[in-house]
Amino acid sequence: MIQIADTIISEDIIENDFVCNLNACKGACCIEGDAGAPVDENELEIMEQIYPAVAPYLTEEGRAAIDAQGVYIKGSDGEWETPLINGGECAYVIRNEKGWALCAIEQAYNDKKIGWKKPISCHLYPIRLQEYTSFTAANYHRWHPICDDACTLGKELQVPIYKFVKEALIRKFGSQWYEELELIAAHLKDKKIKK
Repeated sequence: MIQIADTIISEDIIENDFVCNLNACKGACCIEGDAGAPVDENELEIMEQIYPAVAPYLTEEGRAAIDAQGVYIKGSDGEWETPLINGGECAYVIRNEKGWALCAIEQAYNDKKIGWKKPISCHLYPIRLQEYTSFTAANYHRWHPICDDACTLGKELQVPIYKFVKEALIRKFGSQWYEELELIAAHLKDKKIKK
């Protein structure tokens, strides 16, 4: 484990490679699973504010699910998350011409309709954060077989997880925090080479 400020980071984030391979998975992480994407408490108001700009992107089913449940819900674990369509895919899922699952929030962001990309949990994936009283834990969430192709592509391209989610890590923790993580990663790599 590595510590930067009040964050405890699993070395798996440095040692494992990962690059989303939408050709292979078709955005399955937005469809599979039994809960919506985690939403931070400080994101709830943002979700409400952006919804009018995001709504036109949604499918009929997505809008109906959000109309019935709300723009976010409290999950069975007591945490906030995105609502699902009939217990299946995320209500914010849209599809491109290839049939891949994409995020309506991110599409509205890319089209410059809103200034917020998507919930940080989605942006950080495959890193999952766990908040504790005195620190935040950052761990690698392995999702077999959903993300196996992402691991393979990451290995081929030699992109460690922390580099794949660089933008999201900076968004969450700041650029100084990320620079420190890069230094630690370089140091660990040197140590490994010297062994």
